[in-house]
Amino acid sequence: MKVQRALISVFNKSGLEAFARALTDMGVEIVSTGGTARLLSDCGIPVTQVEEVTGFPEMLDGRVKTMHPKIQAGILARRDVPEHMETIAKHGIKPIDLVVVSLYPFEEVAGRRGVTEDVVIENIDIGGPTMIRAAAKNHGGVAVVTDHEDYDAVLEELKENGCELSHETCRKLATKAFHKTAHYDFVIANWFSEMEGDFPHHIMRDFEKVMELKYGENPHQRAAYYAEVGARHHLLSMVTQLHGKQLSFNNLYDLHAARSLCEEFTLPCVTIVKHNNPCGVGLAENAAAAYDKAYACDPVSAYGSVIAVNRGVDKALAERLAELFVEVLFAPSYDDEALEILSRKADIRILVNNERRKINQGEFDMKRVSGGVLVQDKDAALDERDEMEVVSTRHPDEREWGDLIFAFRVAKHVKSNSIVIAKDLATLGVGAGQMSRLDSTRIAIDKARGDLKGAVIGSDAFFPFPDAVEMAIENGVTAFMQPGGSKRDDDSVKACDAKGAAMVFAGRRHFLH
Repeated sequence: MKVQRALISVFNKSGLEAFARALTDMGVEIVSTGGTARLLSDCGIPVTQVEEVTGFPEMLDGRVKTMHPKIQAGILARRDVPEHMETIAKHGIKPIDLVVVSLYPFEEVAGRRGVTEDVVIENIDIGGPTMIRAAAKNHGGVAVVTDHEDYDAVLEELKENGCELSHETCRKLATKAFHKTAHYDFVIANWFSEMEGDFPHHIMRDFEKVMELKYGENPHQRAAYYAEVGARHHLLSMVTQLHGKQLSFNNLYDLHAARSLCEEFTLPCVTIVKHNNPCGVGLAENAAAAYDKAYACDPVSAYGSVIAVNRGVDKALAERLAELFVEVLFAPSYDDEALEILSRKADIRILVNNERRKINQGEFDMKRVSGGVLVQDKDAALDERDEMEVVSTRHPDEREWGDLIFAFRVAKHVKSNSIVIAKDLATLGVGAGQMSRLDSTRIAIDKARGDLKGAVIGSDAFFPFPDAVEMAIENGVTAFMQPGGSKRDDDSVKACDAKGAAMVFAGRRHFLH
């Protein structure tokens, strides 16, 4: 497809001058609108105003510029249909071979604080999407460029092929164009839907492929990772892999769990995750000490785990990690010595996290089910001590308070039913995913493998019976934090009072299914 005439109308003018000048040098006639035309003219680039083509001035404060038969027919006429070409020639309409459009920045403007509704609405582009869709529909004879990052590739192909673009290139550009207008429309639709309330009648999302994965949860399942377009950040945004094999589906799923838990804490923290549950979490004065605490919780399960650290990895921590088979290591930085030590192991996937933006706590949490999706608020609120209620006769001492809040935060990231035994800001035992809270407690005690005197328990939901509380007290646990809300809460409180243990109601449940 030979490019002889281009229509350029862009809000984002990055790289525009060089692109348009190169087109002009190849003999391409440029038609343009408003500010784009003024910029090109000021740069000394020959340009024909759209109103010279249509015979009508831009009107309604720029709302109407390109919606005219002499523009739309020039784009939509099929070059392979003689009747189409005869028709536009009869009406004095010249074909448009290349459409270059970037849209008003609706998403950016709508996301600004304090912006008025009138300003947002004026940033709904009408003519731009119309031209893009027309050109993309007619990609057999028209090329459409919607991203300034494609300028160089388009120019290179034009220069190499005598100002022609291949059908394959035009189809790829059309695919990108339809995705562009689809995303643009759903962002606008979502903005209008927000007026319906917290859970509007329609929710639309757009995802873009980040990478293909070797396979899914199992080798017979195909897989890929997609990130939500327009999200503030995603699992791998600003993340670089420094070493190791290709990331797998299970790596990424466990990384999400490890990273989410690690972000709960500001003290140096190490989280060790296996099969999407933490098998060790530690807080300490430095990352190496935090790792020692986390690893001691369950050394057997730590084999082949995903580990997240919220501090830089130094030589001391690297030497400890080098003794363990680690699937993925995730940290904000690595010392040169640490990276050299860790890189001796061929398989470990070393990820450095340069993402500093915080997750948008107002985003919905979605879980896929057959033929649909369950939508809820994120379980993002922190449980504050001054909002909790001590319901036992004995109050926790300060060490117990710290351990209780720590254990309860960890329990929020353990599959229900979850019981977390902790002491000195380290997990001692984790009971996860059991149908009975008593079984979760038993597993957590068994995992702890030792004297639990002075340890505490964080439970993601209430104790329906006192049996789990009594079992834990018999093994040395001295304090409990749970949401409360059972009809038999008094039985659990009495069990604590009988043995001098403390119990705190946090007032909020943290099921994770």
